[in-house]
Amino acid sequence: MEKKAKDFVLEANNKKAYFDYFIEDKYEAGIELYGTEVKSIRMGKVSIKESYIKIDKNEVFIYNMHISPYEKGNIFNRDPIRVRKLLLHRSEINKLAGKITEKGYTIVPLQVYIKHGLAKIEIGLGKGKKNYDKRDDIAKKDQRREHEREFKIKNI
Repeated sequence: MEKKAKDFVLEANNKKAYFDYFIEDKYEAGIELYGTEVKSIRMGKVSIKESYIKIDKNEVFIYNMHISPYEKGNIFNRDPIRVRKLLLHRSEINKLAGKITEKGYTIVPLQVYIKHGLAKIEIGLGKGKKNYDKRDDIAKKDQRREHEREFKIKNI
């Protein structure tokens, strides 16, 4: 099977996660959804900016993930911010559970996408950044932007 350049369609992205955390591991998880929620995700009406992930009784759940109700869904629509179960292998859940018991580690949602017709979420095992780490990132970003600007001026 040939691998296409665009294997999935990105629906939501959490840029703030990369600003607030050092992402050490990434996992792909399925999301337990109902019919009209999938349609809303395909339309791009999903937000993971305020969401967070917890492990409860060896199951992984995402809280505050907002999926807007589908316009034509009427009685089949669900609560937009209900708790949703994430589908991971037992070994992955055990790894995550072991890591988040250590100080400073947490599980953060990174992006939601449609892959081969299924809604997937990429989650990351992150360690919180301190304020000085964030300032370093901002300084590097500014420096890179300045170099690009200088390079553009030289080549004109």
